[in-house]
Amino acid sequence: MEEIKTIQQDYNELVSDLYKKRFWDTPVNRMLRTASGSEILNYDLWAKQHAYHGIGDASEKKWIAKITPHELLTRTVKQAVEAIFTLSESGKFHRYVPANIQSPDFGDKWGRNANYIEINNRTIAKMKDNRCSDGILSAIKLLPAIPPSAKKWANCVILSQIFPNIYGDGYNKPAWEENSLYGIKLNSGISENIYSKEFAGAEEAVSPQEQIKIFNDLAHARGLKTGFRTLISEDQLKISHSDSHDEPFHWSNKEHENLYIEETAEIVKLGFDAIFIDSAKHVNGYEPHFYTGVGATPDYEQMQYIIFMIRKKSGNEALSFIGERCDHNISRYKEMGLTAGTAWGDANNINDIKYWSDVLKYSRDYAPGPEVSNDNDEGGATYDERLNKLRSCLFGFEYPSDKLPSFMQMHDLFPLRYDTNTHSLMMTNPSFSTDSTPESHWYNLFTHEDGEWQNHRAAEIFAYALNSS
Repeated sequence: MEEIKTIQQDYNELVSDLYKKRFWDTPVNRMLRTASGSEILNYDLWAKQHAYHGIGDASEKKWIAKITPHELLTRTVKQAVEAIFTLSESGKFHRYVPANIQSPDFGDKWGRNANYIEINNRTIAKMKDNRCSDGILSAIKLLPAIPPSAKKWANCVILSQIFPNIYGDGYNKPAWEENSLYGIKLNSGISENIYSKEFAGAEEAVSPQEQIKIFNDLAHARGLKTGFRTLISEDQLKISHSDSHDEPFHWSNKEHENLYIEETAEIVKLGFDAIFIDSAKHVNGYEPHFYTGVGATPDYEQMQYIIFMIRKKSGNEALSFIGERCDHNISRYKEMGLTAGTAWGDANNINDIKYWSDVLKYSRDYAPGPEVSNDNDEGGATYDERLNKLRSCLFGFEYPSDKLPSFMQMHDLFPLRYDTNTHSLMMTNPSFSTDSTPESHWYNLFTHEDGEWQNHRAAEIFAYALNSS
């Protein structure tokens, strides 16, 4: 009897150890326990009540719409996770976050047809007094309101910031002081703007890298792809050293090139599916009269090598590379290794987008596509103009398989307040709080009644697009 008891005890310990290894000690569960004391999820009635459903064949698709973002950003991270699983397309609610979440499978060429939605995770970060942090948690909170992918094409969330920016990282500054995201430091980890020091320093610590992986896992659970913006203009890159000095970056320096590849590949390994390359059009000094970056770009063959090596070292051969303003010069960008280009075709005219969809339908490895707006958007477009462009992006084809990639900004789904714009918030990092609290910043960052109505109208367009694809 004693021997049976010992065997049972050994078995229970083994099961407990396997449970802890496979489930208990996952980053998301450490985060949930730190945040709320429990990793057990509860069905989110609020999310259910605010859920917007697809129509027809896409009726199982669900997301939160007719809303202003502060309603989501003021919720807890535990509530955000619960909302994600409450809105599950399968209709099955998980009481625990699954231990192994895979990126949704749209095939190796998925990026050729995808919609890329850039979220400025620094802008929606927690602004308290003059500090800025937790941008990745805010991005998680916004996930339930991002329209889901269709059956034949993916929606991909692009984060504006991963690496530290050169000046003022971890701080918000007045709107008249530049604090640009168009300058990043390598060899210095993850931006303080986006990770939570509370979770990183907790008893059950969740490192900055693990926090990014949690975002990617939860986005994948929503059926979304994910990516991040990066830079290639060498004067906009710095290399940080332990003695607190920053070394200028040079593409002619092989060690610098290798560092760029290694750091980018390590970020991809955290679960990203795509990389948006700022100024990719101008590799090798191509069309310099349109170039607004600062400093030299890589040579053409060098860029080919960089893209090849990032895919190889990250182990992600399906990694999508989106080139800013890379146009219809198919052979140039396809052979460079890019998947998609932006700002091609007149999105004000859906017939023009349909024309280019037909012209490019046999180009399955690379295609440029339209955009609703980009990171240089300075506002001024009416809500109706943005909706018209959104229709062109989502319906500009005869057959869904011929759909062009498209690009849009957070502002196109969640309108910003009138005295700021997408480009301003890439260049500066102000808090709009009236009382130094994060809640006030989130409330004042976006428009209210008309923003809610615009979000609803955009949701209707996505609902019909999901059904048509």
